[in-house]
Amino acid sequence: MRLERLTPAERSRLLIRGPDGLEPAVLWLGEHGMPVSLSGWKDIFRSASARCARARVPVTCHPHMLRHTFAVATLEQLQRGHIAELAVMSAGQRGEYQRIFGDPLDWVRRRLGHRSAATTLKYLHLLQELEMQTRMQLIPDDWDPAPPAGGAP
Repeated sequence: MRLERLTPAERSRLLIRGPDGLEPAVLWLGEHGMPVSLSGWKDIFRSASARCARARVPVTCHPHMLRHTFAVATLEQLQRGHIAELAVMSAGQRGEYQRIFGDPLDWVRRRLGHRSAATTLKYLHLLQELEMQTRMQLIPDDWDPAPPAGGAP
């Protein structure tokens, strides 16, 4: 049965009550009620990218991009959170905080299954590149960084 044909009551049977509330009984079911295979995911993304191309929307995507998006967004949020917390702490508190919460890069590394933090560092590079692109977009086209002639900046 196609998923879109299921009634709300039938769809609710796809959920189970866990210790934290409702959660999916099986993730990402396909039209046949079975989990989507890796090749199925690739086909879904290939098809979506083709639809975008036909609609002249310059967007392409593949399943691995979800991994990159997770890594960069999570790393950014963790870094911002850590910086904000550490800024208001004493040196002793900062040391304790870091012992408890660890390094954001290492947290992301473990979630991605990387053996080495060096592998995960590429996401940090992407984050820095994204931040620079964002900052450059905020600079007006007519901005002149040169100080006014004959005076202080």
